[in-house]
Amino acid sequence: MYKDWPALAGALSEPLKQLRGAAPETMKGFSSLARAALETKALDKKTKELVALGISVAIRCEPCITFHAEAAVAQGATRDEIGEILGMAIYMGAGPSVMYAASALEAFDQYSQKTNSEAAT
Repeated sequence: MYKDWPALAGALSEPLKQLRGAAPETMKGFSSLARAALETKALDKKTKELVALGISVAIRCEPCITFHAEAAVAQGATRDEIGEILGMAIYMGAGPSVMYAASALEAFDQYSQKTNSEAAT
């Protein structure tokens, strides 16, 4: 086993409790946001938890992964569904990186060209 995910969730219980005490209004607002986001409308809760899990992977948030993996199980997600959502997370985590990498290379080339032009004058 790479990591004990339920233990990670359990270990976060006390720090999250402390945070709720330190920033009560912020945490109340966050809880309200979470309830509103999870409200069943066009998408069911399982789909929303699958999306949240995929985002958790794409933004590399291990605590988010453990909470949303647990919630996906509670909502009846299958391993095949998890596999597909993880494929999308990999795609989205890598795709934007490719686009930003191309921009970064372009910026480097432009600044290099500018520096070389200024040095030549």
